[in-house]
Amino acid sequence: MKAAWHRLTQFVKQHLTALKVLFVLSVLVFVIIELGRISKDLNGEAVKASLASQGPLSLLLLTVLGILAVTPMLNYDFTITELLPGEYKPWYIAKSGWIVNSFTNIAGFGGFLGASLRANFYHEKATQKQILLAISKIALFLLAGLSLWSLVSLVLIYGFGIGRAFSQYWIWLVGGAAYFPLLMIVSHVRDSAFFADMPFKRELRLTIGSFFEWGFAAGFFLLIGSFLGVKADLAAILPAFMVANVLGVVSMVPGGLGSFDVFMILTLGQIGIDSSLAVVWLLFYRLFYYVIPFIIGAVLFAQDAGKKLNAFLEGLPLQVLRKVAHTVLVVFLYFSGIMLLLRGIAPDLAFRNQVYVQLYPYTFFFLDRVTNILMAFLILGFGRGIASKVKRAYWPTVIMLVVAIIASIKEDSSLRFIIFLAIIVVAVVLTRQELTRDRLDFSWGTRLIDWGIFGTTFLFYAISGFYNAPAIHHKRIPEVFLFPSERIWLTTLVGVLVAAATLYLIYWYLSLPTTNLNDGFDAKRIAAVIDEFGGNEVSHLAYTRDKSIHFYREDDHDQVFFLYRKKADKLIIMGEPVGNPDKIVPAVVDLMTLADKQNLSLVFYEISEQLTMQLHEYGFDFLKFGEEGYVDVQAFTLAGTKRKGERALIHKFEREGYTFSWLEPPFDEATLASLKAVSDSWLEGRPEKGFSLGFFDQFYLNQSPVAVVKNTDGQIVAFANAMPMLKDQITSIDLMRSSDDAPSGIMDEVFVNLFLEAQAAGYQRFDLGMAPLANVGTSKFAFIEERIFHLIYEYGYRFYGFQGLRSYKNKYVTEWLPKYVAYQRRHSLLFIMIQIMTVVNQKVMAKSQLGFFQQRLAKVSLSALNLSSKKEDNNE
Repeated sequence: MKAAWHRLTQFVKQHLTALKVLFVLSVLVFVIIELGRISKDLNGEAVKASLASQGPLSLLLLTVLGILAVTPMLNYDFTITELLPGEYKPWYIAKSGWIVNSFTNIAGFGGFLGASLRANFYHEKATQKQILLAISKIALFLLAGLSLWSLVSLVLIYGFGIGRAFSQYWIWLVGGAAYFPLLMIVSHVRDSAFFADMPFKRELRLTIGSFFEWGFAAGFFLLIGSFLGVKADLAAILPAFMVANVLGVVSMVPGGLGSFDVFMILTLGQIGIDSSLAVVWLLFYRLFYYVIPFIIGAVLFAQDAGKKLNAFLEGLPLQVLRKVAHTVLVVFLYFSGIMLLLRGIAPDLAFRNQVYVQLYPYTFFFLDRVTNILMAFLILGFGRGIASKVKRAYWPTVIMLVVAIIASIKEDSSLRFIIFLAIIVVAVVLTRQELTRDRLDFSWGTRLIDWGIFGTTFLFYAISGFYNAPAIHHKRIPEVFLFPSERIWLTTLVGVLVAAATLYLIYWYLSLPTTNLNDGFDAKRIAAVIDEFGGNEVSHLAYTRDKSIHFYREDDHDQVFFLYRKKADKLIIMGEPVGNPDKIVPAVVDLMTLADKQNLSLVFYEISEQLTMQLHEYGFDFLKFGEEGYVDVQAFTLAGTKRKGERALIHKFEREGYTFSWLEPPFDEATLASLKAVSDSWLEGRPEKGFSLGFFDQFYLNQSPVAVVKNTDGQIVAFANAMPMLKDQITSIDLMRSSDDAPSGIMDEVFVNLFLEAQAAGYQRFDLGMAPLANVGTSKFAFIEERIFHLIYEYGYRFYGFQGLRSYKNKYVTEWLPKYVAYQRRHSLLFIMIQIMTVVNQKVMAKSQLGFFQQRLAKVSLSALNLSSKKEDNNE
């Protein structure tokens, strides 16, 4: 038995949190059951008729007075906390007390429910034994007030003749009045440790509190009679009210339900009050003194239970609730905007549609046509801000909704409409925490939606203007485009134009302020990060200066930098972040946070499988985009039959006097001119493209050595600039260009020499770059997008030599590694891929197109490199 008890206690300790949550849920179930029971006991038609007999102001006043009548019960909980260890905030005590007393007031359960609820609210600082002991002491004084009021009733009947009609119930009043003296005798005469912490002052406070509790209840009951216009001496009903409560306590029925009501109906009939009026009187008393406080308590309890459940589930329920509320609000705003717009521009067409007629009661009501259009544009404008989670949109939306709700209630004050608006108000309140962004930025999807709505509006007015001018087309005017008069058409058109201007101002307001994430080009900072932590496949592209750069810092020290370009609401990041490998993920999270505040999202282009999986943990989806080829230069050799062709080609170039060599920066004007001539010949008039590749730029070329092939005349016929990586002993090149004078196979001459040079320098691998779309979507089980890319790879040779590029590189590649595109979820992959393509294929501006300061920066940087080189030569 002892072992079983020990196991039970251990189980309770281990699962205490779960048991608390189960308890909370069980009480919620009880609340739902009680509400159902109350709804069955109340006569719906009678309540409806009674409520109809009172104006809105009277009902509001009765609600407030009913709430005030319940407040004396809070005295019990404030006293209970004095008997328990620890400190409790007054608001917490008041909230807990309201829940407990409103529940026990209507449910009873002999104090069991009250004890359980108080144990739930005060268990953190007190044991269950301490709570039960305190409740037991307080419970003795719950009826002290009723006892005193029973004594007052006897005095009224036999001393002043008030309520003499109820004198036959004297025995119940005497029994009730006897309770308080007996309680005082027991608590003071008997020397007991139970009452040791119950001094007279505390007992007096409890007694007075109980006296006010029962007195407020009686006063509120009589006040209801006054509201109902009862023609009787209300003071004479006080003794009957107290007798009914004594009977209710004796019957032990929760809230005296049944026994109290039957007695009051009978006694009120004795003084000439009609039974139907008595029923209405009791219904009002039950509703405003029991039901409404209980509903308030249930809401408070649900809130408290929700917090505990939310904490137990690590905030997930509240997060889901806020997201649902945000979605509901956004849908409502766009729905209302479109409905108002339809009513403003084409009311006849709108109200002929049955779907529109069915949905119209769930939006706002404005009689004026121009007002409908203006409000529609306002709602849609701020609705876009709410949809994009912009903080600046919240209060303007609240003000706009308040104005719209007030105007609409004047037109439709039905209970259904008010409940619907109440749901929207709750959604507005819950949505506030979802708005985390500082500004609005448009994605292509949002532009498509908004431009579609506004474009359709202006198109309608253009067509209607045309059709309403028969002198132009000499045709019958279709009813759908018919306006009552030209003046109305012109007025509403002006309204549309004003609304459009207002919408523009709203978008301008929501798009502020802009925080620039671009830290600007700083060669020293870039070099410092690469020197300290090593580069990667894209680090050298930072020197092209055609991309924005964002640095991640810790303790005022650069750890990581990103190369990116903004397109619409996307930051398209070229390759992997450069810098400290241990800080890559924190850097990504930091940039995600900064970008999200600016209503931007991240897209990573051509990244490794390892980083892709890390990003997946932070809400990124991914798509394979191709493979990157690596050559094992330490195993590379021209010997053997496999390299017979390359070996013969190299010997041929040697015989013809072609030489391979490296040129070290900085380069003089003549060298740069020679390289430029080769580059222009290779381009054949095609524009340069940047972002994922380098391009011919003097500053960029001066950042690393350039491998050149010269003919017998010493003329450069091909070149390739080195891309230092300093990571895993990998090297590579970027630009690789040849002139029209170069013989066939010159690229193999360059590659073979590069491999041999890398081998001699101790590098392990040579990066040959990407083969886009290679081995993407080859399986029938692949993503549909990848399957489409596979078709492009197979049949898109007319636009780009996908297979040819892969086939050429495969001659040398010993290992292909997959590369991916990673993008944040809930974004259109189609739009993302189009945006990547536009960025990758964007033409590079010629030097003459660069801004003045950009040109000066390039010139100063190049001059500095030349000066540094001259100093080194002089020192040597």
